[in-house]
Amino acid sequence: MKQSEPQIRSNRRSFLKKSALTGAATVGAGLLGAGKVAFGQNSSTSLNKGDVAILQFLAAAELIESDLWIQYAELGGIGDNAPIEVDPNQQLNNYQIALSNLDGDGPQYITSNTIDEISHAAFLNGYLESKGADPVNFDEFRTLQGSIATGAQNIGRLTNLMHLNVDTSWFVRYRSATNPDLGATFPQALKLNNVTAIPRNNKDFEGASNPNFPGNDHIQAIANVAAFHFGYIEQGGSSLYAALGQKISSLEVLKIAFGIGGDEVAHFLEWVDFAGNAVQAPVAPFKDPVSGLSFPDFFNNPPLQPPSRVQPSLIFPVPCEFISPDLPHCAVIRPSDDKFGGAVATIASFTADGLFVGQTPKFFQVVNQLAEKADAATREL
Repeated sequence: MKQSEPQIRSNRRSFLKKSALTGAATVGAGLLGAGKVAFGQNSSTSLNKGDVAILQFLAAAELIESDLWIQYAELGGIGDNAPIEVDPNQQLNNYQIALSNLDGDGPQYITSNTIDEISHAAFLNGYLESKGADPVNFDEFRTLQGSIATGAQNIGRLTNLMHLNVDTSWFVRYRSATNPDLGATFPQALKLNNVTAIPRNNKDFEGASNPNFPGNDHIQAIANVAAFHFGYIEQGGSSLYAALGQKISSLEVLKIAFGIGGDEVAHFLEWVDFAGNAVQAPVAPFKDPVSGLSFPDFFNNPPLQPPSRVQPSLIFPVPCEFISPDLPHCAVIRPSDDKFGGAVATIASFTADGLFVGQTPKFFQVVNQLAEKADAATREL
């Protein structure tokens, strides 16, 4: 279903070419050369085993992220299915319109995030090979059925975005002065269980209209789920690089972790703002009559007390406990310890999220072994 949208703002960041997303959409089948092993046992002559294990897990995580972001970009990004310049006279699908209701540059951000993750995976694998270590290749696990909506490619997927249990506690955590590394726990900002974050088919483009905003309730609910899932994914990546960076021995590998990890933080900050727009006027409050999902206005009907725990317009991390509760509070990425932000914790979180629904036992064996080796790495001086 197509719908023109006169209220979509001109895109401020329209520097990407269509060819860039075309490469992003097809990279799942050809990012790595054929015949590579799923994970390597070889140690590099220039990197110790711990650094190799860390780089291999980070490559695995970036391949997983690339796969899910490609699915978002196909249906909600700027590419062959949308104009490079967001022209109010052009036709967008209702998912793109719903995402643009959260931020007029939403489709551009999705495309940019996708290209970034693909570059991370390609670089990490290329760097491993340059050091004589094995790259990571998940091609044999790209077997999951993705969306069949217009715009989605009919190719095997590594991840599943249509049966998610989105952990929204990050939204509360980054508005709190307490830190999970020091034992703090956080409630869910919203309950999003067994939900889809992308249109599953063309019927999902349809739904009852809401006079408060362009589009319709059903596809807006799907876009809102995606908004909170975007934040969940990127806050996880921010913590992962912070946790594993503490184990790195090589200064060059540490530079890589700082460089890519910083980009993950940049992604996260955009999606914090994006998710906040999903739970305030003019988009919220509303209820999707198809799924039953409700999105309250967090300004006027906050789900938690005090309301500052879910303040929608807050973007930057609130200063919190760090290192010791006896020290002054500091604005930081958290968690940054293995228990909550390390490799094993990441795979456990992705699994609970539903990203791997339908995956094979061998896939779980491979990713968990990669994770365990990364967490077992120790800094050598």
